Amino acid sequence: MTAYKHIFTIIWFVLAFVGLVLTLFVSITFGAKDLTLETVWSAVFNYNEHLTTHQIVHNIRLPRVLGALVTGVAFAVAGAIMQGVTRNPMADTGILGVNAGAAFAVALSFAFLPYLPYSSLIVFAFIGATLSTIFIMLLGSVHSSGLNIMRLTIAGAVVAAILQSLSTGVAIYFNLSQDLAFWYAGGVGGVSWEHLKLLAPIVVTVLIGAILMGRSITFLSLGDESAINLGISIKRVKLFGIAMAVILACSAVAVVGSISFVGLVAPHIARWLVGIDYRKRIIMSALIGAILLVWADFASRMVNPPREFAIGAMVALIGVPFFLYIARKERREM
Repeated sequence: MTAYKHIFTIIWFVLAFVGLVLTLFVSITFGAKDLTLETVWSAVFNYNEHLTTHQIVHNIRLPRVLGALVTGVAFAVAGAIMQGVTRNPMADTGILGVNAGAAFAVALSFAFLPYLPYSSLIVFAFIGATLSTIFIMLLGSVHSSGLNIMRLTIAGAVVAAILQSLSTGVAIYFNLSQDLAFWYAGGVGGVSWEHLKLLAPIVVTVLIGAILMGRSITFLSLGDESAINLGISIKRVKLFGIAMAVILACSAVAVVGSISFVGLVAPHIARWLVGIDYRKRIIMSALIGAILLVWADFASRMVNPPREFAIGAMVALIGVPFFLYIARKERREM
């Protein structure tokens, strides 16, 4: 039986990887101007700056699609980690208010430091996300029984709503509404190679760290008592886990805006496919998160070309019903 499980796990990983590659080529090939696969292949591997079609692929579509891929990985892995360390199946950096904290910090940066480079913007986003996470954790732990799943989710939703309102107020007062409106709805249209050069190493480094911590997160997700009996330092795993989730979320938010539900949907699908082992679940979550966000971006471009639909809204079409399903399922089991 175990041998069959391993075989099926390998098959799912291969299918997810092939699906991601196909998704990338479809997203790069089709758009306001459809290109052939031969042109895309040539532009990627044999770039000629004098050809217009190569410029479209290299300067516009490739950074955009890779931006969707990397941020999809970031949001999905952050969600998987949050679900593991908090043992909250409804955890997602957007739902728990982490994205909103990062977004509020970015809004303040836009208002007071409009020419701030992306490297500095990540620092501000990290500070905002960290402060909002600490505050939400404190709110979720005020009861004598300690941290509670439902209180944590409600606290995250409340704090996210407050921070989004404050961000809107900042945008209106400083005449940033037009600049921030689409950014808050989420979009990868502005992703450049400069963003990717900084974002990709951060995401890859944290992803490797998360995989290495996967065994500890798996034991922690089974309960504190089980983790202690197996020699796991609960506080250290939670601290490092939440820190990694915050880094991933704020790095992605600083580039594409506050996109929710990727970190909710991808880890659950990953669990259905590869089980509860977080070493496998984190990798599968990364693949599914990348596929989901690349398809969401592709759909946002193709709904009403040449105009674009907000990518955050596209993800929410899947994420909201998924969230309600998980919430209903958890309520039944309580």
